[in-house]
Amino acid sequence: MIKRHRIQFPKAELANINQDEVYFYLQGSGGNRKIKFHDYDEIYQIQGLYEQIFYDRLKCTSPSKVATILESAVKQSQDNFSELRVLDLGAGNGMVGEELKKHGVSRLVGIDIISEAYDATVRDRPGIYDAYYVEDFTKLGKEKKEELISWQFDCMVTVAALGFGDIPTKAFIEAFNIIKSEGWVAFNIKETFFDISDESGFSKMIRELIFSKYIDIYYIERYRHRLSIEGEPLYYFAIAGRKNSDVPDEFLGSKGIMA
Repeated sequence: MIKRHRIQFPKAELANINQDEVYFYLQGSGGNRKIKFHDYDEIYQIQGLYEQIFYDRLKCTSPSKVATILESAVKQSQDNFSELRVLDLGAGNGMVGEELKKHGVSRLVGIDIISEAYDATVRDRPGIYDAYYVEDFTKLGKEKKEELISWQFDCMVTVAALGFGDIPTKAFIEAFNIIKSEGWVAFNIKETFFDISDESGFSKMIRELIFSKYIDIYYIERYRHRLSIEGEPLYYFAIAGRKNSDVPDEFLGSKGIMA
């Protein structure tokens, strides 16, 4: 049985803190340990902590939501969902992979930038992935890229890892280009990234990509991603579409998007 942890969310002092700066206290015999929500390397090292915070306490639904909308999108075509060869970008501790396996994909490969994510997956969800790479997609070497291409991916999924610096725009486009043309893409983003007033590089990239010739959108749904620590709903968009062609290197620069 996985140990339950004593965690405490701060109150008033968080009033003006951005979502990517939120933190909690892990209580133990040595006192309170302050950990940010995006300090995944620390969280993954403690078995069950990620699940307890984000799924038990904050009711995150994104892995199941994105897997479901991907299946719905594929069903609009003649493709067979069970034959998909999926690249899970920002795979973390394997929760998204676990959902995709429930839906019955053929091949599943995880990618994350931190070794703690791989270690947590092996510890908690062994056998979910056919392979799991620890790689920085902004610095992907030629040999490693060729190895990934050899998997012949026809689908890329990334969940709850976009827009806060976890996955840079350049890494997202690199992964997008690894999957085959006419392959599938499914991801989620915070609702404010659709706002034209958001001038961040990632927000611009997402808007440009969605309304570009490089992808046809099959499914968009606004949904409750999870609760905030104050108990308020945080809304995201889940998006699924079909890739038309690779995105050229000039895309990031020509649109004023930082890589």
